[in-house]
Amino acid sequence: MKNFLIPKDTENRIRQAIRFFWNTRDGQILRQEENSVHDQGNRGAVTGGKQLDGFLELIRQILIENEVAEGIIFVNKKLELPGFFRPTKKWDLLVVDREKLILAIELKSQVGPSFGNNFNNRTEEAMGSALDIWTAFREGVFKNSNPWLGYLMVLEDCNNSSSPISIRSSHFSVMKEFENSSYIKRYEVFCNKLVLERQYNAACFLTSRRDSAQTGDFNVPNEQLSFYAFLVSMLSAVFTYHAAKGNV
Repeated sequence: MKNFLIPKDTENRIRQAIRFFWNTRDGQILRQEENSVHDQGNRGAVTGGKQLDGFLELIRQILIENEVAEGIIFVNKKLELPGFFRPTKKWDLLVVDREKLILAIELKSQVGPSFGNNFNNRTEEAMGSALDIWTAFREGVFKNSNPWLGYLMVLEDCNNSSSPISIRSSHFSVMKEFENSSYIKRYEVFCNKLVLERQYNAACFLTSRRDSAQTGDFNVPNEQLSFYAFLVSMLSAVFTYHAAKGNV
């Protein structure tokens, strides 16, 4: 592996993943309505669990194009990793080579209307997963391998997510970055702090409107959280691992 490669058509591939996200999500809701299965609110699209598969395939293909053996990339099975506070946790994509954990990636999404409770759930999940795996790493669970952790979030861009939300804090002032913040801003701050505090090595945060099913349009609220920045960090970790094996 002489150097890592970011494909020239990466933006088009992201658009394909966004189109897949919206079309799959809408298809899940339609099928459940046809089958008379009614989850609360938009939970029907969440419980389907396939709408982010376009991003999984995109990441998998880019890893393969960067000389990562297909056999050590796991996306559909064997995704459980041991933890410290719980026996195991299932991730969305792993790269495991010769009993060494190289990459572990978590993909999440949120679509309205219930942004408040779901924001709290998403942040607690991400922080808990990071604490669990890094504590297990400290205890030598991963046989001295130093894994790279990635977090990717896709959020619906709509009035409910882009408008400032009031904050209630009865006893103390909230941090200034959260004052008059929308859910889009809160997710941006959150993902940035995940990396700043070294809970994840890289985070990607994309927003997209519901009418992007045909165009695949998306926004990047913070370039430091772009998919390109995410790829550079991930592929740098792969390059470092190859170098350590003497394969440069």
